[in-house]
Amino acid sequence: MQKITPFLTFAFEAEEAMNFYLGIFKDSKVISINRYSKGTPMPEGTVMTASFELQGQTFVALNAGPMFQFSPAISFVVNCEDQAEVDYYWDTLSAGGKKMQCAWLTDKFGVTWQIVPKQLGQLLSDPDPAKAGRVMQAMMRMGKIVIADLQRAADAN
Repeated sequence: MQKITPFLTFAFEAEEAMNFYLGIFKDSKVISINRYSKGTPMPEGTVMTASFELQGQTFVALNAGPMFQFSPAISFVVNCEDQAEVDYYWDTLSAGGKKMQCAWLTDKFGVTWQIVPKQLGQLLSDPDPAKAGRVMQAMMRMGKIVIADLQRAADAN
């Protein structure tokens, strides 16, 4: 059992969101679903909580009504191996949502994600501060991170 589990509170979309994420992340599965019964705050049969796993990380989703809202103050980082992975997660998670700056996006449920290639961290931690600075400036102008453009910025004189 994992020590810390992200708990996502939705208005009414917990099951839809879970299925959306299960369709995007490989090696994912439903762990359990509990539904509201008659006489509870939500319509009978509506998902109360859904536990699911995305690539080894357990999440719980709750339907609790519209009083809670997601905020970019909490986000999930998706670490990507290459540009193909960046493109895949950027395109699928942002569908119906909002693309933002510097690898950030909000999905159609309001959950914020950062789609980050491993090369970004490597380039930003270069021992040459001028090189790292050029990479930072290039990243600040991007929405989706383009690894080749970061590398060009790093190599520029």
